[in-house]
Amino acid sequence: MNYIKTTISIQPVDSVACEILIAGLSELGYDSFMETDEGIEAYIPSEKYFPLTPEVLPFLSNSSYRFNISAEELEEKNWNEEWEKNYFKPIIIGKKCLVRSPFHDRPSQKTQFEILIEPRMAFGTGYHQTTSLMMEHLLEMKIEGQNVLDMGCGTGILGILASMLGASKVTGIDTDHWAVDNARDNLELNNIRNMEIELGDASLLKTKSSFNIILANINRNILMEDMPHYNHALKNKGYVLLSGFYKEDFEKIDNIARSLKWEHLLTKEQNNWMAVSYRKK
Repeated sequence: MNYIKTTISIQPVDSVACEILIAGLSELGYDSFMETDEGIEAYIPSEKYFPLTPEVLPFLSNSSYRFNISAEELEEKNWNEEWEKNYFKPIIIGKKCLVRSPFHDRPSQKTQFEILIEPRMAFGTGYHQTTSLMMEHLLEMKIEGQNVLDMGCGTGILGILASMLGASKVTGIDTDHWAVDNARDNLELNNIRNMEIELGDASLLKTKSSFNIILANINRNILMEDMPHYNHALKNKGYVLLSGFYKEDFEKIDNIARSLKWEHLLTKEQNNWMAVSYRKK
């Protein structure tokens, strides 16, 4: 799969403008973002791309800012190079888990866990706030012996960490062929033998109902649509961890959770991104 990288420079650049743009772009199908000194870079599969105008992204008409937009196609073979040169650096989550790529040297700081990720996509390296928040949640939970679902698994990083934490079985599901291939490669890199990756969406959960823990780091709209499917696939007293949405969207997510009789347990925030955990009653 090829991706389009859209670069938006903002004058004057500030975090509020970046957050509003990222929220709007996520609604338009963009699935990966990086804030820069000049604004943001956003990534979307080539087949979903269309030019950005104020008609499709109203914030671009905001008279308080000036925007300059450019787009370029990134071939799949260039994605690793793009991340290696510019973005993906070793990161330590919760002082316990090092995430790095095979092309990185191992830092001197020792950690309990180490995950190797081939960075073929922007989400799922631990670098994005939603991924790191989800990993922090996992590191604080009792995972040993649990059957775990990593929904929208991307690189497979959350499922890999669950396996390292002692999960008995892990299932990863993603709609993207590229993500599925990447996740399977990362399982091999980390010698994970109890995780399976499936291609598909939440409709696959109609025949599954045995998970103790469901992880879903996707985006607000997909979460809201798929939460009833998660409820079906989750055992009573099971846990759901959700991320991929902004603080201002929490009420919408929480309203659905309450309608499903989920008990809100914990909330984590970073740069206006949120991750929340629930327990099915």
